[in-house]
Amino acid sequence: MFSAEQYRALRESAGLVNRDGRGQLSFEGGDRRSFLQGLLTNDIQALEAGSGCYAALLTANGRMVADMRVFELGDELLMDVDTNRAAALRDRFDQSIFSEDVRVEDVSRSRRQLGVYGPKASETLANAFPNAIDVATLEAMRLYASRRLETIRGSMIVARSDEIGVHGFDLFVPAASSDAIGADIRAAGATDIDVETAEMTRIEAGRPVFGIDMDEDTIPLEAGIEDRAISLTKGCYVGQEIIIRVLHRGHGRVAKRLSGLTFEPHATVPARGDVVRSGERQIGVVTSATHSAALGRPIAVGYVHRDFAEPSTSVVVLSGGKEQPAGVTSLPFVDGRIDGT
Repeated sequence: MFSAEQYRALRESAGLVNRDGRGQLSFEGGDRRSFLQGLLTNDIQALEAGSGCYAALLTANGRMVADMRVFELGDELLMDVDTNRAAALRDRFDQSIFSEDVRVEDVSRSRRQLGVYGPKASETLANAFPNAIDVATLEAMRLYASRRLETIRGSMIVARSDEIGVHGFDLFVPAASSDAIGADIRAAGATDIDVETAEMTRIEAGRPVFGIDMDEDTIPLEAGIEDRAISLTKGCYVGQEIIIRVLHRGHGRVAKRLSGLTFEPHATVPARGDVVRSGERQIGVVTSATHSAALGRPIAVGYVHRDFAEPSTSVVVLSGGKEQPAGVTSLPFVDGRIDGT
């Protein structure tokens, strides 16, 4: 259930989000970056210690297998993935290793992830771990930057994040001390954020999630993630031929686009799977929806046929047997990006 207090914490102070839905893979060995360079869509080889990026793993047909964040830590590379796909991805990567010096391990059970988001996230973390990090250092971190912290609760990793559409940080912490670390963060001023409120800010930011807004049939260009997930200057990777063909020969035109949908203030929040229509023609489907606290009305993201994806296009969404007028809207609905990234 939506909490105005929690929403204000994310927008005005700091909120603590349980990110148990995320798993982690650890890559060690001198060839870890060059190995992943040939598999993932972004420039992994260019990463230096303390830097990271967002990327995707594709099939040869350019369809998504998974998306992930990749953090180069100096002595290992940490990959943040959907926890339900961690084991299968670990096996997939392991089977791709031939003579390379690479070892991959699923460390999801030994590490947990906590998110601290909001304009006071840096201050909150610095107060929670005063001997490990300070506000200035945290504020200087760019998106996907990471640092190891040595605390009384053990060694942890802090990474700059905007995963729920609000700037902040994700912490990769020892599972055994995660509850105590969460308590430290609350004591430093963070408010617990439930799933519904975190989903609201994510949808307001138009941020797609694999398994909800993207799946194994999705081409990254359809989901609009190419600017942050795909390097156009790196060498070959699996699925590159399809991506380049669409970008260069097709001028980026795909059959459908992930778009925003804005409803009247008193409309019913649509459900995932609700059909988008123009006249009698089905032109799309809703993938995520919420009642936006910032806009005071229901909003949704979903796929719309490219002929109807222009902002301000009028459409109808069929929700519970009832037709509701909506307008196609550019994403994000609300801009929560980190300055300078």
